[in-house]
Amino acid sequence: MDNGYTVYLIYFGGDVMDNEKLHACCFFGHRKINKTPELLEKLTETIEFLIADKGVITFYFGSKSEFDDLCYKVVSDLKEKYIYIKRIYVRVTYQHIDDAYKNYLLESYEDTYFPEQIENSGRASYVKRNREMIDNSDYCVIYYDKSYVPPKSKNNRQDLLCNKTKSGTAIAYDYAAKKGKKVINVI
Repeated sequence: MDNGYTVYLIYFGGDVMDNEKLHACCFFGHRKINKTPELLEKLTETIEFLIADKGVITFYFGSKSEFDDLCYKVVSDLKEKYIYIKRIYVRVTYQHIDDAYKNYLLESYEDTYFPEQIENSGRASYVKRNREMIDNSDYCVIYYDKSYVPPKSKNNRQDLLCNKTKSGTAIAYDYAAKKGKKVINVI
């Protein structure tokens, strides 16, 4: 499918991938996005490129953002064509889940888990979850506007004292760069 979009990989170095390793991708982005037909088309082309050309078969998902929801929809639609791909939901809440809830999640995902390092992390749990997904991925597909500054929280003293609060997406992007991951920004 050629629609005029070019997929750019931002490669930050790191080890050469082992051919024996299963290729994986995670998603992260701002909670609110400008959802346009062009974004959906670019995201679909990017994910299909990763599956067909780069051998990605595992996709890690978080929650809490419109971008996560859109990525889940695209991967699920592509699963009809590429039936072997796996969707994995990385939970940030509910360390221990009963069979009923697990079965409910497995109606939408092929697997789910709660990373050990998230336990008792409080507000940092989302940052730690994103790091877990990045660590397990070769590629990160992101929706990241570098000029975005999250609104200041009235309840967070650091936000009130600090001029510029860093978004969770910015924190994840910096971590992916530090880890040498291949990052694709779809904005």
